[in-house]
Amino acid sequence: MPEQSPHAVPRIEPMAAESPLAGFRTLLYKEVLRFWKVSFQTVAAPVLNALLFLLIFSHVLDRHVTVYGEVAYTSFLVPGLVMMSVLQNAFANSSSSLIQSKITGNIIFVLLPPLSYREFYAAYVIASILRGLMVGAGVLAVSAAFVVVPMAHPLWVLGFAVLGGAILGSLGVIAGIWAEKFDQLAAFQNFLIMPLTMLSGVFYSIHSLPRFWQDVSHFNPFFFMIDGFRYGFFGQSDTSPWLSLGVVGLCFVLLAALTLAMLARGYKLRS
Repeated sequence: MPEQSPHAVPRIEPMAAESPLAGFRTLLYKEVLRFWKVSFQTVAAPVLNALLFLLIFSHVLDRHVTVYGEVAYTSFLVPGLVMMSVLQNAFANSSSSLIQSKITGNIIFVLLPPLSYREFYAAYVIASILRGLMVGAGVLAVSAAFVVVPMAHPLWVLGFAVLGGAILGSLGVIAGIWAEKFDQLAAFQNFLIMPLTMLSGVFYSIHSLPRFWQDVSHFNPFFFMIDGFRYGFFGQSDTSPWLSLGVVGLCFVLLAALTLAMLARGYKLRS
């Protein structure tokens, strides 16, 4: 066997190339694990809140109100509560995660790895959608013990739930980036998200409103999310489901573009 020269350069075996989506998968796993480890607070508590709404409103109004001419009020209410839970929890997930990371200073551990801003956005929004869907499914499952709700078009239900969660997840990223302290984030939620949600037709059909307020409701994108989602259950809605789908889809594209532009600039994250 020939002797190796003392001046020979040792051969280094090339390392296996790391998956280009490894950073995205890791961040997504971290975000899902973050809310799942406290699921009693992040999933079970919102389900209980929605159940209380259902019990109180159904007790007061179920015998006195019908919607679409034949749908009992309690049945009408369930899809609204489900979608409201999806929207509010999707927003809470991304916004609370970002503001906590900024205030504690550990946002640096997310920004330092070679993670593109698109992967950053996708991880936060997908985690928000998952939390929203979990809470929504929990509300729907618990409601089934009190009322039978038909599901005429399951794909419409799923499509609007995913799009609604993506929109509110994007809004949560925007709010989390913009806010510098918790009271600013609370103002964003209390003065924008909550009023738009409550005035979107969760608890009523807009046809019960005066004509002026019906027209005003059509400027609220949350109304189209709720109404399109409700169409998936009853096959009836206050406006065309295709119009709702178009408005919701456009809102998602605009918000996604705005969020990606903020992340690409590093707005309030890298300064």
